[in-house]
Amino acid sequence: MIVGSGEHRVLALHGWFGSARGWGSLPGYLDGEAYTYAFCDLRGYGSRKDVTGGYTGEEVAADALAHADRLGWDRFSLVGHSLGGKFAHQVLLRAPDRVRALVGVNPVPAAAMPMDDQGKALFEGAADDPGNRAAIIDFSTGNRLTRTFIDAVVRHSLENSTTEAFSGYLDAWAKTDFSSGLVPDGTTPVKIIVGETDAAISADVARQTWLAYFPGAELEVLANAGHYPMFETPVALATSIEAFLARA
Repeated sequence: MIVGSGEHRVLALHGWFGSARGWGSLPGYLDGEAYTYAFCDLRGYGSRKDVTGGYTGEEVAADALAHADRLGWDRFSLVGHSLGGKFAHQVLLRAPDRVRALVGVNPVPAAAMPMDDQGKALFEGAADDPGNRAAIIDFSTGNRLTRTFIDAVVRHSLENSTTEAFSGYLDAWAKTDFSSGLVPDGTTPVKIIVGETDAAISADVARQTWLAYFPGAELEVLANAGHYPMFETPVALATSIEAFLARA
């Protein structure tokens, strides 16, 4: 999905429960005169539900760069939500000269995500159990939003991802750890945005991970938002993203 026709090009990678069309109201508040956004589907999601693969971060990075090539984009910025943030980091590592800036929205870090037995069972069971998906969404938004909203996100996830892909990407974002080989990057403009009620990717998690990887990165905590600010506070999110990209 392409939004806008501006000179600054932006490749957007969605999260585990999302898709290229799963960014809520956010696309409607973006500046299409200054930016061109390409919202991409991962393999097994959305318009690419019939495309199978290994469902790894390396594969996503290669696909993202291939998509940029098809668009004729030599240089672009990246926006990644949740697991899309981890994969955007891998795009940067693969092609640093092509990335203008990176914005992580509630982004999963390069390190593996620790889980206790209960958490592991919850996440691993989410591929087959919509109730697990709902519980994860409720937890990551602070147990404060309506069931109608939670059900809508679950429904979008079920309709826009295959069970195989959904399960495969869990290993890619939760268990994969490429942090040990990272050299701190103080050159690439990076902004990390987290919601104040996100119990999964908190400001503390971002400081311990993303800000260690990128010592000069900006960190913003969005008020009244959890893990899905594109639904919860879309205008504030669009403003935050573009205020940063305008300086990149």
